[in-house]
Amino acid sequence: MIVTLIVVCEVGFWVLLAAGLATRYLLKMPRTGLALLLCEPLLEVLLLVVTAIDLKNGADPSWRHGLAALYIGYTVGHGHRTVKWLDGHAAHRFGGAPPPVKPPRYGMARARHEGTVWLGSVTAAAVASGLLLLAAWYVGDDGNTESLRSWIFVAWRAAGIHGLIALSYAIWPKKAPKEAPEHDPGKTREKAPGKASAVPARDPEDVPDLLVGRPREDEEQVR
Repeated sequence: MIVTLIVVCEVGFWVLLAAGLATRYLLKMPRTGLALLLCEPLLEVLLLVVTAIDLKNGADPSWRHGLAALYIGYTVGHGHRTVKWLDGHAAHRFGGAPPPVKPPRYGMARARHEGTVWLGSVTAAAVASGLLLLAAWYVGDDGNTESLRSWIFVAWRAAGIHGLIALSYAIWPKKAPKEAPEHDPGKTREKAPGKASAVPARDPEDVPDLLVGRPREDEEQVR
């Protein structure tokens, strides 16, 4: 039942998101669309309540309850960024707004961006850990809470791996590709300096008279 509800919540998240954006920008009803978007957290609250009821009814804590806690934590840590990203693209595509600013791709700016995203994973791990500890306390010492506590390690291990990936962008910043030099087809190629011409210049006096059209001396005497 818990796994089925997680799937239903995930599908409902995207259905509400699509309905909210369509109502806000296609139907030109921004308040109604915003109200639909604000209903997103109710899905996580529903999942939390059902999980608590399942434990209260005597269900043994299992990986299903741990997965539910991780799902709620992930939605809290990263859900708002997903909604904001899609809302910006919808506003540009259907609302005439300027295109959303793309995240940086190179240098320390990319490292800071990755660090911000990693903070979302830390938030997700913290929320999931809090829910799992609360569930373990709710079950008490009489129940088997080891499966719940093991998911706390899973949550922080995922956040740690993400943190190492984000840290790599700060240690080895990604460099921007070098721009190719512009080619000017109208620019003539300059002659290489210090290079002599293939045909040396000659003094006109050294050129035979017949080639330059000057009368020979014997013709001048006849005249």
